[in-house]
Amino acid sequence: MNVPEGLRYSEEHEWVAVEGDRARVGITDYAQDALGDVVFVQLPDPGTSVTAAQSCGEVESTKSVSDVYAPVSGQVVETNPALSDTPELVNSDPYGPAQLESLLDAAAYQRFTEES
Repeated sequence: MNVPEGLRYSEEHEWVAVEGDRARVGITDYAQDALGDVVFVQLPDPGTSVTAAQSCGEVESTKSVSDVYAPVSGQVVETNPALSDTPELVNSDPYGPAQLESLLDAAAYQRFTEES
């Protein structure tokens, strides 16, 4: 099971990554594995206000339909449009773009610039 450092997790199996004044959220690797093959994702519309611990969407798999709970309160600014056409992305990469793993964190970038 993949549990990345630097994220916060809810007991309902959602994760939060804070990026400035925004929070990016999703379901955990554990949740997507328990669901099985994801076939549909319903996300809140941009502009929707969500309340922590309240349902704000659904994930449908070949096994079941599960609510997605807002791990924090706020307003939805944008959603991942790729999930509409390719909901199985939740199974292959529940934490977001894999390309991020190849990028430098702040400390590594500072070391890089000092060595240049």
